Amino acid sequence: MLLSLHIRDFAIIDELEVELRPGMTALTGETGAGKSILLDALGLLLGDRADAGAVRHAAERADISASFDVSAIETARNWLAEQELELDGECQIRRVVLSEGRSRGYINGSPVPIQSLREFGERLVDIHGQHEHQSLMKREQQRQLLDSHAGHDKLLAELASIHRDWKHTQHEIEAIIGTGQDRDSRLEFLKFQLQELDELAPEAGEVVRLHEEHARLANAGQLLETCGSHVARLYDDEHSAQTAISRALTDLEPLAQIDSTLKETSELINSALIQLEEGVNLLRSYQEGLELDPRRLQWVEQRLDALHKVAGKHRIEAETLTDFQSRLGQELDTLEQADQQLQALEQSRQQLMEQFDKCAKQLHRKRVKAAAQLSAQVSDVMQTLGMRGGRFKIAVSDSATDAMSAHGRDQIEFLVSTNPGQPPKPLARVASGGELSRISLAIQVVATTDTHIPTLIFDEVDTGVGGAVAETVGKQMQLLGKHHQVMCVTHLPQVAAQAHHHLQVTKLTGDKATRTRVRPLTGDERVKEIARMLGGQKITGSTLQHAAEMLQLGGIKPGRKKTKL
Repeated sequence: MLLSLHIRDFAIIDELEVELRPGMTALTGETGAGKSILLDALGLLLGDRADAGAVRHAAERADISASFDVSAIETARNWLAEQELELDGECQIRRVVLSEGRSRGYINGSPVPIQSLREFGERLVDIHGQHEHQSLMKREQQRQLLDSHAGHDKLLAELASIHRDWKHTQHEIEAIIGTGQDRDSRLEFLKFQLQELDELAPEAGEVVRLHEEHARLANAGQLLETCGSHVARLYDDEHSAQTAISRALTDLEPLAQIDSTLKETSELINSALIQLEEGVNLLRSYQEGLELDPRRLQWVEQRLDALHKVAGKHRIEAETLTDFQSRLGQELDTLEQADQQLQALEQSRQQLMEQFDKCAKQLHRKRVKAAAQLSAQVSDVMQTLGMRGGRFKIAVSDSATDAMSAHGRDQIEFLVSTNPGQPPKPLARVASGGELSRISLAIQVVATTDTHIPTLIFDEVDTGVGGAVAETVGKQMQLLGKHHQVMCVTHLPQVAAQAHHHLQVTKLTGDKATRTRVRPLTGDERVKEIARMLGGQKITGSTLQHAAEMLQLGGIKPGRKKTKL
């Protein structure tokens, strides 16, 4: 729910902070005091379009922020988690509008697009009486409200699962059919390519091995000559390195017995002699393995040429020929099995469509029954809200096409007739804002346990009513306040007297500026405000007594001490 609203330099408001509580809160004040400005600020915070006119004169920016308790709002918590904006308990929303008209939005201190403010705000607040925040005007919300009221969750989940499987199957079919348009020519081409690759029979790592062998065969003469020369110099010649090292070791070993400091030198030279002999043995062995083989060299060159030629034809590296061959084989298998797969998929699609139709028809029957019940209940409440003869109707009709959605095939629309004898028209086309607000109030009262939006705001839903009807409007909102946080802007004392809490909006005019103030009323102050709404500026003792009686009838004790809201 909405915990607090802070406004700075917005319209005629210099700075204002309002704290809110659960239940029903009435906002009252003289015409032009700024009650609608509070709602405009909240609407801006929740994603309404901003312009430079929102910024207070001579200020650089307008800054609006609010704190919400989302601990009990699952849809809001899930949305925050998806956006990685979650914060335990309270949630902070902020909107800054610069004097040139640009604006920025923040959720829990993180910058977000204005569209995100709008999406998140729809889960928190529903403002009735202003079309841009009227969720009940949306077809999707109308369907959700009907389904929620009727408890269709299980059936909808089953339908959505079937629809998801059907879409997946449909995509697979479309992919195979798309491939099948040139399937025959592709099959023939794949077989030709694979035949050539099978005849070539490339092996994994073969190209690298052949390049190494080619380098060795092509330079065999030089390798043999160099190896022989160094075997002689290192070991075989009369004055070889081995002869010199051996002679030095023979001379030093006896001397190391005389002077121990030569022992380490002798050991190192001995080690060098051993390593030299091992190196020469390896070199001799390598030399013996080398041979001049022109025929083998020719074969290696031809093989490499064949591998690179085929790889070039496919515009790939020769080293990847085996992987390419494997991919072509898999594609060929898939195409050859496509007919069998397509048949199985089409059979599965048909079964899913039959399941969908069965489930959708069952849902349609339940919706028609629930729509009739909800329509009658809302129509009854409308009679008590000054709309005698008014009629509410929920139209549930099958789609004219075979279009399938996760919610079924039904087209659901809220219709209303505000005067006797008039045919019901779409709710979105109701001309009177006051009537639209009262119809919304009637729907919300009936479906009070179904809507998941915690804060409901009604902007002058009492327009055009008075007396007993106004009192009924107040009682209905008080009833709604048992399950939701309700805020209502009203000019009628009958409505204000039903509220659990009361905020007074006043406009203070000075020599240089005009500003708006909001303060909570309790006790005698609230009695005086109700009396003002009853009798105008001249308040008599009878008016005060009448105001106190109205508060008592509304369940409010006017004599209690003032408490901070």
